[in-house]
Amino acid sequence: MIGNMFNDIEVARTDNSGNVVQTIAVPIAYGPKQKWLARVTNFPDLNDQKFAVTLPRIGFEMTSLNYAPERRLNSLQNHYKLSATDSKALKAMYSPVPYDIEFSVYILVKNAEDGTQILEQILPFFTPEFMSTMRLMPEMDLNLDVPTILNSVSSEDVYDGNFEERRALTWQLDFTVKGYIFPPVRDRS
Repeated sequence: MIGNMFNDIEVARTDNSGNVVQTIAVPIAYGPKQKWLARVTNFPDLNDQKFAVTLPRIGFEMTSLNYAPERRLNSLQNHYKLSATDSKALKAMYSPVPYDIEFSVYILVKNAEDGTQILEQILPFFTPEFMSTMRLMPEMDLNLDVPTILNSVSSEDVYDGNFEERRALTWQLDFTVKGYIFPPVRDRS
């Protein structure tokens, strides 16, 4: 869900007159920030596209999973679903267990303009939460509204060495997804 939220981000490059000369789709991938920064700093040759990570780039990772007792439902409550083809076939599932899933989203850019363009495409949708309807259990036809809360935004300028070294500006956005862990579905014929 987190990856899908940010997979349509683009950065527009303009000339001195303000005309758009290039539009870049920003790639997104799962992985820790340190992985991307290591690639940027270990392969600083900007002309060697074989090894260098192209910036801008978005990375994300799950940082923690915490039980959320305030959203707990009755654990003995069952959800049922009749089969569409066999009226005697019944599937059952106990209530899901609520968990707050923490994610960090990392935006890596070469220049500040790219970073602000990306932030302008993300931040207005979180006031501070964004609601997504998720089809969480297809075999049970269970759709839930899942809130994603923006907790914080911070920036860091990773720049060491002389002027020939590669620079990477990073923005870190921390989110909490109010999700659930589901028990197995059982056949109750």
